[in-house]
Amino acid sequence: MSGMDDAPTTVTLRVNRFTPRPERDRGSRGGSPFAKKGGSPFGGGASRNRRPRGKQWTQDYTLSVRPQDTVLDCLLTIKRTIDPTLAFRYSCGHGMCGSDAVSINGTPTLLCTATVAQWARHPNPLSPTDDEGFRHTGDGADNKGDPEASDMQTDGLGLIELAPLPGFPVQRDLISDIDPMLDQIRKLKPYLQADGVLATTSEGKADVFEYLQNPQQLAKYEMLTNCIACGVCEGSCPVFAGGDAFIGPAALIAASRFVNDSRDTATAARLDAIDTQDGVAACQSVRACSRQCPRGIDVGEEMWQIVAKVKER
Repeated sequence: MSGMDDAPTTVTLRVNRFTPRPERDRGSRGGSPFAKKGGSPFGGGASRNRRPRGKQWTQDYTLSVRPQDTVLDCLLTIKRTIDPTLAFRYSCGHGMCGSDAVSINGTPTLLCTATVAQWARHPNPLSPTDDEGFRHTGDGADNKGDPEASDMQTDGLGLIELAPLPGFPVQRDLISDIDPMLDQIRKLKPYLQADGVLATTSEGKADVFEYLQNPQQLAKYEMLTNCIACGVCEGSCPVFAGGDAFIGPAALIAASRFVNDSRDTATAARLDAIDTQDGVAACQSVRACSRQCPRGIDVGEEMWQIVAKVKER
């Protein structure tokens, strides 16, 4: 990389912020006698699935960066030097934990792997309309558009828009509540279930043993073990929306990982668990879940494969 590419420049981060309203003590007031006690018939009866209420606004931060800096680096700079109230989640900072998934320019991805050079864009200043309401484009157009957009085109790398991960309730600013996804994964028992017999020593103590696999058996599920449950596939899925109507691609990937494991003996039970209306039947095969997986898993293809296994039983 040349020295010019390393030169500091500026970028503007436009952050969709949210501060929740304090919860009211509903127990101190009498409820409506006409209210249903069983919750909504459309799901989402749990209080955490209600859309959180609070103050929402967008806030711009302009800071000096290098093109190779990550968006997480930018947010940490803002947090430490500009606005300590900005809330976001991160842990390892290297794309291994999956805790910092957000929406960048409308695309779910990880903060720590997204670079400024990759995601900064210049807003397209709109040319004014003529007397008949038409907007002229091309070389002859009078490009006197939004002055703020024009400034961003001439100064710095441009704009990066940040929002919470879609499909999940927002807790604060860029922090989403991913518990619905984790609950769906837990329902499918994401751990090895094998009917092995422990070998014992001459003293009657349990001896160490292995479930042996050949390379071909390992290759069937090895890529799926890379899933870090970041929620990017869930945020990309147009059907998931919190897990009420669809268990979600992350949970199905967790199930597929053990369905394809030759050591696991609970394949039939796992396929039964996902052969439901909110399981594989709810998948619309859009394959948006495959586009931004930070671990390189072809989620859509794996979903297709496990749907085929369910139908072939």
